[in-house]
Amino acid sequence: MQNTKLVNRILGWIVFVIAAVTYFLTLEPTVSWWDCGEFITSAFKLEVGHPPGAPTFIILGRIFTLLGGGPERAAVMVNTMSALASAGTIMILYWTIVHLAYKLFPEEKLSLGEQIAVWGSGLVGALAFSFTDSFWFSAVEGEVYALSSFFTALVFWAILKWENVAHEKNANRWLVLIAYLVGLSIGVHLLNLLAIPAIGLVYYFKKYDFSWKGVIWALVVSMGILLGIQYGIIPGVAKIAFLFDRVFVNGFGLPFNSGILFLAALVIAGAVWGIRYTRQRNLVLWNNAITMLIVILIGYSSFALILIRASANPPMNQNYPDNAFALLRYINREQYGDRPLAYGPYYNAPRIGTSNPKDQYNKVDGEYKMTGTMPGKSEYEPKMETVFPRMYSDNANHIRAYKEWGKVKGTPVRVRERGEVKTLQKPTFGENLRFFFSYQLGHMYMRYFMWNFVGRQNDIQGHGEFDKGNWISGIEAFDRSKVGSTADLPDFMKNDASRNTYYFLPLIFGLLGMFYQYNQGRKGKETFTVTMLLFVLTGIAIVVYLNQYPFQPRERDYAYAGSFYAFAIWIGLGVLALHSAVKKVVKGSPGAVIVTVISLGLVPGILAAENWHDHDRSGRYMTRDYAKNYLESCAPNAILFTYGDNDTFPLWYVQEVEGVRPDIKIINVSYLGMDWYIYQQQFTTNDAPPVPFTFDRDKYYMGRMDAVLFQDRIKGSVELSEAMEFLGSDDVRTKVKVTSGDLMDYLPSKEFHITVDKQKAVESGTVKPEDADQIADRVTFKINKSMIGKSEMAVLNMIAANNWERPIYIDHSLVYTGNIHFLDWLQFEGLAYRFVPIQTKRQGIMTGRIDTDILYDNVMNKFVWGNVNDPDIHMDEYNRKQINIMQTRYMFARLAEALIRDGEKEKAIEVIDRLFELFPNSIIPLTYDSFPAVEQYYRAGAFDKANEVVRVMAQNSIDMLNYYTSLPANLAASIEGEQNRQISQLRNLVIITRNYNQDELNKEIDEKLQELINKLQS
Repeated sequence: MQNTKLVNRILGWIVFVIAAVTYFLTLEPTVSWWDCGEFITSAFKLEVGHPPGAPTFIILGRIFTLLGGGPERAAVMVNTMSALASAGTIMILYWTIVHLAYKLFPEEKLSLGEQIAVWGSGLVGALAFSFTDSFWFSAVEGEVYALSSFFTALVFWAILKWENVAHEKNANRWLVLIAYLVGLSIGVHLLNLLAIPAIGLVYYFKKYDFSWKGVIWALVVSMGILLGIQYGIIPGVAKIAFLFDRVFVNGFGLPFNSGILFLAALVIAGAVWGIRYTRQRNLVLWNNAITMLIVILIGYSSFALILIRASANPPMNQNYPDNAFALLRYINREQYGDRPLAYGPYYNAPRIGTSNPKDQYNKVDGEYKMTGTMPGKSEYEPKMETVFPRMYSDNANHIRAYKEWGKVKGTPVRVRERGEVKTLQKPTFGENLRFFFSYQLGHMYMRYFMWNFVGRQNDIQGHGEFDKGNWISGIEAFDRSKVGSTADLPDFMKNDASRNTYYFLPLIFGLLGMFYQYNQGRKGKETFTVTMLLFVLTGIAIVVYLNQYPFQPRERDYAYAGSFYAFAIWIGLGVLALHSAVKKVVKGSPGAVIVTVISLGLVPGILAAENWHDHDRSGRYMTRDYAKNYLESCAPNAILFTYGDNDTFPLWYVQEVEGVRPDIKIINVSYLGMDWYIYQQQFTTNDAPPVPFTFDRDKYYMGRMDAVLFQDRIKGSVELSEAMEFLGSDDVRTKVKVTSGDLMDYLPSKEFHITVDKQKAVESGTVKPEDADQIADRVTFKINKSMIGKSEMAVLNMIAANNWERPIYIDHSLVYTGNIHFLDWLQFEGLAYRFVPIQTKRQGIMTGRIDTDILYDNVMNKFVWGNVNDPDIHMDEYNRKQINIMQTRYMFARLAEALIRDGEKEKAIEVIDRLFELFPNSIIPLTYDSFPAVEQYYRAGAFDKANEVVRVMAQNSIDMLNYYTSLPANLAASIEGEQNRQISQLRNLVIITRNYNQDELNKEIDEKLQELINKLQS
């Protein structure tokens, strides 16, 4: 028995080592996209990230960064924490599978063959999961999901350890450990809570005789515990803390947060009394319950870090939760709004009002004072509401997708909207369910499930298109009707490293294990029920809870890693299923060894081989270098307005962690709709001075100036600074009464101007001295909207208050949002545009004037590109999107165009050479976004180079069109738009070669184009 336990422990650690080595070899050496930059920054400097916070992650991450040896190692150390946590998850999964496998044997003593099969099941299941697509992705970057998976695995393993010793005197210490881990995990991610019902069933099956009534009650109680923690303890502690603090601050005149300290003391005293009282009276159940509640609170107390660090006002201090009320808003994620779950509106339901407005409190004159109200829950026309609402967003793009996925025809319903009786088409409940099953469950869960256990077409984010991000198997008979024939794929698609096929093998093993577990008597059914509950709650239940709208900004498969973990248990048990058949032919240990070895090759082996290249991030520096390029696009002491996660979080990382350009004030416009964020810009950040703002804080508290109307009361333009003065006035004449009876702020014109202090514009570096003669007397612009939000108002206010003191930049994403209204006054300098008092009318996508000296220095000398052209490094879609497609090729081409205009053709050729050297066709196929660069080659006289690129572009389109002609009829109709785009690209190549007298190449492409058109029409 001791030898068996020793071997089991050793195998668990071997699995850990294999997983850890894999993740270390494929680890991203620096920051990644999305939230990673924010989390690494939070860990390195203990700064405050987005709600609801991850303080446990931050504390552990800080420990790892201390071991790194310097700021430049901070990212890789946080990534290392994810790798080790993921390897720990795999080790625990091995021991979990082995435990569950043992329970499927009626006799306690196993033969050697059975023992080997049990160990083999653990090895196959654990190693299979370690190489799955979604889990591996999170294992090599600094995000919370790797650590969250570790906590989920750990609590589930802990209840199995309790199960082994449940009859012993001190067995409940495992339950206390589970409670503490749950409390800690709240400071990582709430996904861990979903393991509680499965834990409850394990407890029930061990303590009680089976009955369906008992199972139901066990589920009710465990779900009650889950909901009690999520909706009781997590927000409840913060709410009680605010009530205490308000009494202590407003009533007793004590400092802010003194009520929180008193509450903490009260909880400690109550805990001591409760434990002593229950021990003295031998109330075992109550003693255990109180102890578990206490350790949950101890783990949850990690959120004190958020309050403490917010009070220190670090550069990144999201939501500024430095007091009890702000912490409550932070934990409740109030800035993100909510979504209907059990009952709510359809997408076209008229709003008829709001209920339960939320009072907003702020620290004013040493007290908590209500500074405004935020709208409560929206109320809708009851006739247009439904139970289980899945199609609720009123965004135009979402509505279009709802109708497509749900095949909505609707039924007519007469309602009153704004005093008029209208007939609206209300979706039927069947259509509502069709959207749920086809999009939310099918596209946003089952597709991810199949990615991990069947195969993945590519890493292009899809929204239902046949050629983007679908699951495939590698078996032509299954795949052709879904995505077309593999043989007809263009080479760049066929050889895409993210095209991974597993031939259904992991899925088959999982299904075998599932059925085998269920059929192994009472113990089998019990463990099957527990595993199935874990699988459903961490998968389908999340789908229901998230209620996702269409066109998510990124793939969401990381959210379902717990569900894939549960399925990996069944993959492991599939080895036992095979062994039960093979042992009838090959008896004893040889049969078990054969099954284990073959299974290791068929599942973990094929997953590792297929997934390695596209999950190997060991040479990627693109995200970090992209962020550096952004900052290096800016002049000293600049203000940089950014937009969205990927244009902001990496910049925060390189500035806060690696110390790149600390003189720049980075402002995320997406956050400027929040009063706390506007307020924070009025503080020094690193070496960047505060941003001027003309309003006192009480003018822009939440609930005030959230929307600003326009009233055409002045003809002509208004000085922007005077408009801001008007907007900030308390005079009732500067307000307008709306239909609700409320007074709202307004601006008296849609036309504005900013008088230019030409001397300041030059002295600040906004304009070069040699360009001073081009400076306009005033900058003019018009806002073509009926109202603007607080974020747009804040941008206008900051620009007016700046008065040309500091250079102002906007990132390229903001150009396309419709929230920047001075697009004719920009200067293109790289990845950012400088706001200058020199007018350049926008023409199509051509925005801003160009200073060739600045842009050339940035592009050719300052910018770095992180191994982007290394053929051994996989460029996934996010890197292709962020670094290259459109913006970067556009940047090089515009620089070359300006150089040619200035008569510097050799430098222009040098620039385009550099473009195609950095971003060759072999890395990212050349497409329509290369047209401007090709034209500059021709204009500069580099005809041979231009022709070479044209041939590559033409061949890419020809290959795609040949592929489209091979598609089955059910797919052909869906690619008409893509087909026309490729034809248009070839026609444009015909035109450009004709315009530059490349007759031979022109004829070659034109003939091929006509041949393809005839083929498509036939």
